[in-house]
Amino acid sequence: MAIGERIHFLRNLRGMTQKYLGTLVGFPEKTADVRMAQYESGTRTPKADLTNKLAQALDVSPKALDLPDIDSYIGLMHTLFALEDMYGLKIGEIDGEVCLRLDKSRGSDFHNLFDMLTSWQAQAAKLEAGEITKEEYDQWRYRYPELASKPGWVKVTPSQEFSDMLVESLKETE
Repeated sequence: MAIGERIHFLRNLRGMTQKYLGTLVGFPEKTADVRMAQYESGTRTPKADLTNKLAQALDVSPKALDLPDIDSYIGLMHTLFALEDMYGLKIGEIDGEVCLRLDKSRGSDFHNLFDMLTSWQAQAAKLEAGEITKEEYDQWRYRYPELASKPGWVKVTPSQEFSDMLVESLKETE
C-alpha cells in the first residue's frame, strides 16, 4: 500500500474529510481538499516534514504512513525477501502450515525482533480474549512503538523472586 493509500485509509478510519485533514496540516482552507486529494491519489508525494504533520494529525507514527511496496503479491514477496536478507526472517513449516520464524543466530536482530513480535502477539491475544477493543488494538498498531512502552500496553511477567518480595512486603504492612 503506497503512502497515499495509507493516508486515505487512516483519514477515513478517523472519520476526517480531506479538507479537514488538509487544514490540520496547514494548507489553506480553500485548497486543503485538493492538496489532500493529490497526496491520496499519488499525484504528489509528501516530504518528510509533511509526513510528520500528517502522522500527528492522524494520531499515528510516521512509520505507519511510510510502508514498503506491498500493493501486489509480488511486491509483498520482495518485501519478505528483503526482511530475510536484512533481519534473518526465515520461512518454514509447522504442522503442515507455512510459517515465518526468526533466526536465533542473528544475535541482536533476533532479540530485537523477538521482543517486538512478542509485544504484538500479546496485544493480539488481548484482542482475541476481549481484554481490549479493536479500536484499542488498532491504536496500539498505528502508534507503534510509542504505545508499546506505555503502562497498560505491555504484558510484564514479574520474576518469582520479585513476586515473593512483593508479597512479603505487603504482609509487613498489615
